[in-house]
Amino acid sequence: MRTKMVLLGEMSSECEMAKFGQLCSGNSSNRRRTVDNWGQGQYGACRTDHVHEGIDIVCNDGATVYAPFDVKLNGKVIVYTNPKKAAINDGINLSGEGLCFKLFYVKPDCYSGVVKKGQRIGTLLPMQSVYPGITSHVHVQMCDKSDPTKYF
Repeated sequence: MRTKMVLLGEMSSECEMAKFGQLCSGNSSNRRRTVDNWGQGQYGACRTDHVHEGIDIVCNDGATVYAPFDVKLNGKVIVYTNPKKAAINDGINLSGEGLCFKLFYVKPDCYSGVVKKGQRIGTLLPMQSVYPGITSHVHVQMCDKSDPTKYF
């Protein structure tokens, strides 16, 4: 009996796990970036000098980025220190559904406040101007750098 109660509790919490709603106009299924000339978009993918610490959700340059659920906007994210990447050096810290996460390559309309699920957060910055030929995307990274894949 005790084992059944534990299993039911685990199943219940698994069912109640936060799930990201649509992040980007034109990608209602949150399709992920796969392989392109610049690499891969899954969590843990190899980079030249580090490991990819988020997942990339396909989004066209200039597309609208939406709140995946009710979120609190918690300030600006600086993505790069390299001035050659200034065109895409913006993002936002968010929290909601018990999660803390960041969206990179997004120019938010505001850096603070509350946004309801499905409402506009901002627009995707021009990735093609910095990485020609890349699959343009929103980079989703958990604040603790854990794997966000289970939330999609």
